[in-house]
Amino acid sequence: MKLKTIVKCAFVGLALSAIPLQAQNKVNDSTKLFSLSRLTVGGYGEAVYTRNFYSDNMFRYSHAERYKDAKGHGRVDLPHVVINLGYDFGKGWTMGSEIEFEHGGSEVAVEIEAEETGEFEHEIERGGEVALEQFWIQKSFGKGFNIRMGHIIVPVGQTNNAHLPTEFFTCYRPEGEFSILPCTWHETGISLWGKVGKWRYEAVLVPALNSNMFNNANWVKNGSASGYEFRVANSLAGALRIDNYSIKNFHWGVSGYIGNTFNNDIVTNEFSESSQYKNVKGTVVIGTAEFDYKGHGLVVRGNFDYGYLSDANLISSWNKNQNHQSFSPYPRSLVGEKAIAYGGEIAYDIFHTMKRTGDQKLYLFGRYDYYDSYIPTSNALTDYQWTDRHVMTLGVNYYPIKQVVVKAEFAKRFLKEQYNDEPMFSLGVAYSGFFTR
Repeated sequence: MKLKTIVKCAFVGLALSAIPLQAQNKVNDSTKLFSLSRLTVGGYGEAVYTRNFYSDNMFRYSHAERYKDAKGHGRVDLPHVVINLGYDFGKGWTMGSEIEFEHGGSEVAVEIEAEETGEFEHEIERGGEVALEQFWIQKSFGKGFNIRMGHIIVPVGQTNNAHLPTEFFTCYRPEGEFSILPCTWHETGISLWGKVGKWRYEAVLVPALNSNMFNNANWVKNGSASGYEFRVANSLAGALRIDNYSIKNFHWGVSGYIGNTFNNDIVTNEFSESSQYKNVKGTVVIGTAEFDYKGHGLVVRGNFDYGYLSDANLISSWNKNQNHQSFSPYPRSLVGEKAIAYGGEIAYDIFHTMKRTGDQKLYLFGRYDYYDSYIPTSNALTDYQWTDRHVMTLGVNYYPIKQVVVKAEFAKRFLKEQYNDEPMFSLGVAYSGFFTR
């Protein structure tokens, strides 16, 4: 008996064992209950070693002269390890899910101290996060119209639309977009999407971001986070994405987002008529554009992102003056009125013209990113000059097979002249694919 048949019989047997005997008698065809051919299992993962040739001290920007000759530091990381499960129930109903372990997951333990008083100790053995990145139910009415409900990806920006490690060349996700937008951006909501000819569209309704979580280093990136067992949805937001594939080997897309973010938290306030915060909305508006070309051994990608936050000065004042207890999740930071990120990369497969290389590819690539996560209003009291950065990256990607890639790169952040530039070297390995067909 073939292994696949044995596994299938085992799955069906386990499923039937959970059904009462009288119900089992009504099941004449076990494939109606469960079919391996309808199950998809996959995922992706990344492991990275980085040597940073600069100081990671918290004062490296406020007292840059002290750290000019810093020896640097090294680190190893598991940026993302994801398990994907999907199932086709039939009649247009499907399910998709992803559970993500970021930076090795989170290892927390309670132990009894063997010495002294024998008290209980709460230990964090490893940092990181475990998150349900996707869980949705979808009903398809045809190629042109689908409804997806549950925990979904918000497809704003190039990286959120193509975030697998085999879809970009750098060891970590491209730095510019990753630094100002939630990435991967996932929320619980509803999505309408479809394909019409050479066009694809997607419209999304989700909870708005939380302005209490905004900061100067990452603009609105952390606004999708929630320290509670639920996601606050006092305000809703909308996103729209359009992609076009009319030209062979070429794709372009645009996306946008809008939502009011102030008071979108479990701690809400009703302001008096005289309060300066009475009419604050904190409207976030984001617009992005991107393109990519793949052909003749050449890959070229580019992206542009621009964001605006209304009432930025008042939100900064509110965030800085919050009197929450020290263990609250709020950063209490200033936030810029605007943020910007743009970048591009070009790569060439030197195996492209060679024979007998099979599916192997060897890309030499270069990438440039510019971003500024804190562009204040003209009358802002503080301007953080270190948020204005250029990044140059040169590297290589080797694909022994389509689903596996080994990456190596040298990158350097160029900051304004009063700060120290930040060079680094990274080596990584990643995979992406499905284990079932």
